[in-house]
Amino acid sequence: MAKAKTAKAAYRCSECGWQTSKWVGRCGECQTWGTVIEAASATPARVVSAGPVSAPARPIGQVDVRSAKTRPTGLDELDRVLGGGIVPGAVLLLAGEPGIGKSTLLLEVAALASTGPEGGGGKNVLYVTGEESAEQVRLRADRVGAITDHLYLAAETELSALLGHIDSVEPSLLVVDSIQTIGTSEVDGAPGGVTQIREVAANLIRVAKERGITVVLVGHVTKEGAIAGPRLLEHLVDVVLYFEGDRHSRLRMIRAVKNRYGPTDELGCFDLSEVGIVGLPDPSGLFLTRRDEPVPGTCVTVTLEGRRPLVAEVQSLVAKSHLPAPRRATSGLDTSRVAMVLAVLAQRCKISMHEQDVYVSTVGGVRLAETSVDLALALAVAGSTVEQALSTSLIALGEVGLAGEVRVVPGVQRRLAEAARLGFKHAVVPRGSLELADGSPLKRADPQLSSYEGMKVMEVDSLQQALQVAFTAP
Repeated sequence: MAKAKTAKAAYRCSECGWQTSKWVGRCGECQTWGTVIEAASATPARVVSAGPVSAPARPIGQVDVRSAKTRPTGLDELDRVLGGGIVPGAVLLLAGEPGIGKSTLLLEVAALASTGPEGGGGKNVLYVTGEESAEQVRLRADRVGAITDHLYLAAETELSALLGHIDSVEPSLLVVDSIQTIGTSEVDGAPGGVTQIREVAANLIRVAKERGITVVLVGHVTKEGAIAGPRLLEHLVDVVLYFEGDRHSRLRMIRAVKNRYGPTDELGCFDLSEVGIVGLPDPSGLFLTRRDEPVPGTCVTVTLEGRRPLVAEVQSLVAKSHLPAPRRATSGLDTSRVAMVLAVLAQRCKISMHEQDVYVSTVGGVRLAETSVDLALALAVAGSTVEQALSTSLIALGEVGLAGEVRVVPGVQRRLAEAARLGFKHAVVPRGSLELADGSPLKRADPQLSSYEGMKVMEVDSLQQALQVAFTAP
């Protein structure tokens, strides 16, 4: 007698839902490792019939947009990143490394949202903590001055209890710190697991949309810096924010990688101290070292964080090495980019460093990932190698290519205007940076020298030419 065929066990990706008949280590859809798990036996697809609708479809021009109007948070730097403020019914996800200041920032936002017309007209705000006790949060609130009558605090780790607090408080803003600590007994798994996070997030998003509550979720990050949990979480929420900064520095930066209500190219800067967190509308001074005399191995540049120009300083130290393989250490700069600039200096400009240690760093803990920093990096390393200092009133910006050419970078005029505002007098930029909107060059008597915003701007074609004009500038 022939044996009856049994249903094959199906395997499903916990990230995207992709299914396969046998186990594999990597998902064939989202290419994520270790997310394919055994699921129940494959079930045939079900036919879903039409049902009642929640609201009839209508022409797009008749949709009322007043409910999506932004409301200021009271922190101008956060409003800049969000596109004006928070929106009723929106769900925000804030991620960052442990101890970076996420809880302090959100406690400040919650306090401002519960007081005054600018922060929400004195409406109730609910802060739910699953990582700390209520007493610990109260001590932090005393330190930062976040004690208000309309700010309610609850320490819960069960979703049903959290929803009960929402029914009793009826908040206009809900802060959940963090979503990885909230669980529900309705589904299997421990809090923080893929299934639990998906269920908790779905319920909170449903409540936010139905009641018009702004929900802010705090998310953990992995050791690679990505948000922990399923990738689906980032797709479900309306705004994804990253809170960044060096834990040993007071500077904190927040940027949006997803924003359904505003831009994703803005950057907010904050100063974190013992008394709380405040916005920094002009943070460029934190990234500079003020000195009376020039020092070899330093060069100032202007980087664009979104649409915001920031003046930063690159420092380099080149010293005799006693190791068979000289050391290359970087801080705040991309290691591979630094290695490429060093190779271009050695090959195209004949500045040899094969027997010397090279240390490169930024000031103030800022991270410079833009290619416009290449020229300033090259000038700083060259100055430290030949023991020659650049002028303290000079800035340099431009991308360095493998052939030794200096390429144009976007937003040069905006960068020069920021440098001129801070008092810099000379600039080394790629040729063609100062052009009109139609592509025609600005009129100037000297083809090598032009003026912009009161600055003397020297345009160069190659790294060799940049070294020559930079070290001869007054």
